[in-house]
Amino acid sequence: MVEASEQMAYRPPFIDERAIMIDGRHPATLEDSDFLAQCELETGRVSGPGGQHRNRVDTAVWIKHVPTGVEAHATERRSQAQNRHVAIFRLRLKLACKVRTVTSRDGHKPTELWCRRRQGEKLPVNPEHSDYPALLAEALDVVTARRYDVAGSAGILGITMSQLTRLIRNERHAFARINEGREAIGLSKLKS
Repeated sequence: MVEASEQMAYRPPFIDERAIMIDGRHPATLEDSDFLAQCELETGRVSGPGGQHRNRVDTAVWIKHVPTGVEAHATERRSQAQNRHVAIFRLRLKLACKVRTVTSRDGHKPTELWCRRRQGEKLPVNPEHSDYPALLAEALDVVTARRYDVAGSAGILGITMSQLTRLIRNERHAFARINEGREAIGLSKLKS
């Protein structure tokens, strides 16, 4: 007879050496005020299409998450406020893809946001919605901790594997990162 302690041996979470590891909450999940307190924001001008307004007014926005060094920018809008909004969203997405927080491999408890957005075994979210980077970050933390086991991660997160794959596939950098990790350990790539 197998001892219960042998059946339920602790397996530490997998750490992806390519990722930026941080302690605490993932920066993509922080409220705007807490998130912006960790960032440096610059404005300026850029040349190119957009007419005289774009060339004469500081509408371009560059933002850097200081603790990780991850940066994003937006220059395509004619309004600094719109570019600021776009740059912050892009930075949150980049952080979701590049930064990992350690979570339990087998005992992860979905966040309040995840539970609120989940509908049965589905997780409907538009990749342009403000919740998307936080949901993607949580999904990637779990998938990485489980050594790229997407099916097992979906079970822990309470959604189907196809729903989890769709969530990740919506951000091409995240999808490529997961497939690189799967390939490096001998698993087949997820289909696009």
